[in-house]
Amino acid sequence: MSKTVKRKALGRGLDSILSSPDTDITSVDISGEYVAGAIAEIEIVKIETNPFQPRTDFDEMMLRELSGSIKTQGIIQPITVRKMGYDKYQIISGERRYRASQMAGLKRIPAFIRVANDEQMLELALIENIHREDLNAIEIAISYQRLIDEVNLTQEKLSAKLGKSRSSIANFLRLLKLPPNVQVSLRDDFITMGHARALITLPDVKTQERVLKTIIDKGLNVRQTEEIVRNIVSPNIIAKKEIKSEIPPRFKDAPALLSSKLGSKVNLRINNNGEGSLVISFKNDKDLDKIISIIEGK
Repeated sequence: MSKTVKRKALGRGLDSILSSPDTDITSVDISGEYVAGAIAEIEIVKIETNPFQPRTDFDEMMLRELSGSIKTQGIIQPITVRKMGYDKYQIISGERRYRASQMAGLKRIPAFIRVANDEQMLELALIENIHREDLNAIEIAISYQRLIDEVNLTQEKLSAKLGKSRSSIANFLRLLKLPPNVQVSLRDDFITMGHARALITLPDVKTQERVLKTIIDKGLNVRQTEEIVRNIVSPNIIAKKEIKSEIPPRFKDAPALLSSKLGSKVNLRINNNGEGSLVISFKNDKDLDKIISIIEGK
């Protein structure tokens, strides 16, 4: 596959980065003070952040707490960087530790050094972040979509790489079809993924937004949300289920009386129009013959 064709398959965002000599690992001198494969204390000023970072929000308070811990105990787990040029590095994973170290006033930070091209860089960064417990559902969904679009992975290949079921990946990807305000509510923990999955089945954006407001205003749980959605999606079916007709008092004892006479279970059903059915259960042909004989008076 030619280089040009490959870039087209990766999508416009990554293509513009791959086209830049500043980020092309093949066009820069990767010599320097430290070699790839080493773990070293690198000056923070020589490290740049990851343009492929799937995380968009870094909690300021949590960063400050981590910064305080780093001041006291130092960095326990090195960050991972790739070598970009002479004493120039870019974060693959560990941006929170990097930011907290800057807050703590550190001049150097321990890092494991790798060599990776942009496509590998994107894949490494996304996969590493996907396995973080604190990544929200929308960030995971966006990461899945970027791996599919920009690294040219199918859902099957993505499933194999991540050790996740294809159905799980598909469920996350479906979240990206929700309107922006629903995605933001999920990202900010106003609703859960269970709420979001119920909202996906609604027929249009206006209905999704209306039900979203109801969920938040009334504090509905997932089961209550699913019930509202069922009522909207299949109103006729729900209405039929909710119709409960009362058996007239004079017929209340009829099922028990008939069951006693026939020696079989009998169900009596009557609708609001007075129409109904009498259902007599039987176990086998012999049982049915006995019931018919009783009815015929034999």
